[in-house]
Amino acid sequence: MSRIRVALVEDHDLTRVGLKTAFLRESEIEYIGEATNGTDGLKLLQTQRPDVGIVDIGLPGIDGIELTRRFKSLAVDKTATKILILTLQDQEEAVMAAFGAGADSYCMKDIKFDLLLEAIRATHQGNAWIDPAIAQIVLSQAKASTTPPSNDPPNYGLTERELEVLQLIVNGYSNADIAQELYITVGTVKTHVRNILNKLCADDRTQAAVRALRSGLVC
Repeated sequence: MSRIRVALVEDHDLTRVGLKTAFLRESEIEYIGEATNGTDGLKLLQTQRPDVGIVDIGLPGIDGIELTRRFKSLAVDKTATKILILTLQDQEEAVMAAFGAGADSYCMKDIKFDLLLEAIRATHQGNAWIDPAIAQIVLSQAKASTTPPSNDPPNYGLTERELEVLQLIVNGYSNADIAQELYITVGTVKTHVRNILNKLCADDRTQAAVRALRSGLVC
């Protein structure tokens, strides 16, 4: 199995060294380089073309959002290198600016390393990975930008119970919360969630929620 080529753009020494050390221990990761500021980071991404570039927002020189925007605008193949933002910033303005600049995924720095690896895998595969800590920001923006459809929305074959579960997902409920709210087991909730993802052709709960909001399935 080919390894995921990863480059890191991070100005904080302890964070950068810690991540580098952790990545070098992972057989599925090929650590191909690092940079400590936005200007050098842009050059690194352009020359090395990693599968996933992990970029901090608060960089010296050009910040991570501007780096992402410039890299995506100059890239011939805009899907070859995925950008995963790894930052302490969870403000709505930063989150939406990052995605607006072309970021593929967004993680908080307090994420567990195993989850970061999961995010890297998902991003490499072309799926957006959104940290649960900021998922509600993305959902609220989707709600704000959704125009109610003039006709009845497509049902996608969802059952009444699946629609109830989907509405609770949009409202930010966890599987345990949904189980308690609907008086069903967590295992049953997981089955409903899996069916919802399949029927909506969604890769994760956040994508399913955004798709449901935009189609008018839920509000």
